Amino acid sequence: MVVVRAKLVKIGNSRGIRLAKPLLEVAGLADEVEIEAAPGVLTIRPSAHPRAGWAEAASSLEPEGLLDEMSATRFDDEEWSW
Repeated sequence: MVVVRAKLVKIGNSRGIRLAKPLLEVAGLADEVEIEAAPGVLTIRPSAHPRAGWAEAASSLEPEGLLDEMSATRFDDEEWSW
């Protein structure tokens, strides 16, 4: 466990805090985080990406059977010329 004392610094109308590199490394934080506030407590955690892992899951699927066979529509029959 790493404990560091820090000061809140004024940034415009807000306040900010600098997080030391050892804190970021121990916590495993990157560029984007989620911050949750409760009375007297701020919790910072890595940002959850809603589509994380989708590309890997899709790449493991077999390409056959993912789409229905093509069928002609009224547009194909009446309006489109090949």
